[in-house]
Amino acid sequence: MKKIFVSLSVAFVLVFSVLAAGVLADSHTAKLRVLHASPDAPAVDVYVNGDLTLEDVPFKADSGYLDVPGGTHNVEVFAAGTEYAEGAAVLQADLTVEAGKAYTVAAANLLESLEFVVAEDSMEVTEGKTKIRVGHLSPDAPAVDVGVIGGDAVFSGAEFPGITDYAELDAGTYDLEIRLPDGTQVLPLEGTELAADTVYSIFAVNTADSLEVIALVDYEAAASPDGMPTTGLGTPEQNQINWLLVMAALGATVAGGGVLLRKRFQH
Repeated sequence: MKKIFVSLSVAFVLVFSVLAAGVLADSHTAKLRVLHASPDAPAVDVYVNGDLTLEDVPFKADSGYLDVPGGTHNVEVFAAGTEYAEGAAVLQADLTVEAGKAYTVAAANLLESLEFVVAEDSMEVTEGKTKIRVGHLSPDAPAVDVGVIGGDAVFSGAEFPGITDYAELDAGTYDLEIRLPDGTQVLPLEGTELAADTVYSIFAVNTADSLEVIALVDYEAAASPDGMPTTGLGTPEQNQINWLLVMAALGATVAGGGVLLRKRFQH
């Protein structure tokens, strides 16, 4: 049986003291979005340069795009509520971002092997077209293809932990599926409407027997004067108007945060 989950907006506590001084002093900023994609990890707190920036982020939640100064930043992840101590993070990395660009940073893999998966996000698309990419963040799932049901693959051999390049397509409604290389369907994505002048990232998360998909908007030309949405899927109002598009044929009404679909692998 197919199960559909629509996540509500997650109440993040954003502490901007770590960023405020740099943003005020230097308008040349990057966009940074954090995604919790580790299925057995608890909710987490994220520190940037030693200061709490995101608090109590649960599995499958994303922060939306945050403005950060260009340069290198020390990013540390702790179990939510853990007292900060230098060197005690469950995951730490120095991440370099370039002003004027956007990035997604996913905390992925199982807790004992937690790692960052970092990708630069596209902030442009040919007028009238749509762009999409796939992130394979399910730690025990095999390589998969994504394509039209019964038709050609758009993405072939996507493996964990990786994020594909973008494919630019004609805007419209597609009956897509995630499938094994032998053609066995893993997850149907019928009625996926891809809007013109919009860029999407589709992340496969959770374990292989409970695979889920999170659909996020990387760029939407009409979202703002510079084309950069302030959150992963825009405002709740935008979602209610525009995000019947993501799984319209499945009857999903989006309220914010992400669209989650679950179907067990066939054995």
